[in-house]
Amino acid sequence: MTTFWCYDYICSLHEEWTYLLRSDGGKVKGLYIIARYLPFILLTTNLYMSFNPNETPDRCRVLANVDSAIGMVSVIFAEYFFMLRTYALWNNNKFLLAAMVTTFFAFIVASFTIAFTNTIPAAYATSAIPGITGCYQSTTSLQLFIPFVLLTVFELALLILTLVRAIQNWQMSSSRLYVSLVNHNISYYACGLLFSVTNIFTSLLLQYSYRTMLHDFQFIILAILATRMHLHLWGMSRQAHVSVALGIPLTHMSSMNFAT
Repeated sequence: MTTFWCYDYICSLHEEWTYLLRSDGGKVKGLYIIARYLPFILLTTNLYMSFNPNETPDRCRVLANVDSAIGMVSVIFAEYFFMLRTYALWNNNKFLLAAMVTTFFAFIVASFTIAFTNTIPAAYATSAIPGITGCYQSTTSLQLFIPFVLLTVFELALLILTLVRAIQNWQMSSSRLYVSLVNHNISYYACGLLFSVTNIFTSLLLQYSYRTMLHDFQFIILAILATRMHLHLWGMSRQAHVSVALGIPLTHMSSMNFAT
């Protein structure tokens, strides 16, 4: 996972620094920075948990809680990008935004509650095998699949909203930026659904070491997709000087003023 994230970062380094240096400052730029670099902290925590040979079970439990929290926060920021995009597709519908935020907040509270109530009593141990270091959870709970069920439901709802709006406006809104926005939403939600369903089954069927690897992989992939797609949309907005079919100036898309 670390190699994959570093490879993606190196490949997009020029485009990313162009965005960071030339885009307007604002909330979405801050959102981008957090969503982009949280996986770095997540991977650092994972590597520390895996290779530090002197961890106690209590210390492992603390690190596991930190790892879970960082992963879920990373997903929150990635999802928020696409909540804003769905909000834009629906012509800045305040009622829809309130419904999305309220539902997402409820799912976040439930996910954090389930994750931490199952992590606190879990048993941790360091490996007794010579040469094998790091923290290993010797017991776990099947309830850890529930956050992925909630994420699946939420992403499916946003996917349906995107498809409905795309069908309604397909003939009226045919600009390249609008088409790219819709395609990004559909691709992101489809990928999120695939990973969430996969993690539901792995949480129920596989051992802890395998399931956590796939959990973190989903968190990192969603962050990469969200930030990469934002860079692509911002790059398109820089090349054009016309208005989007949504009625928003393309020059303002880099800061996503439609979200305020």
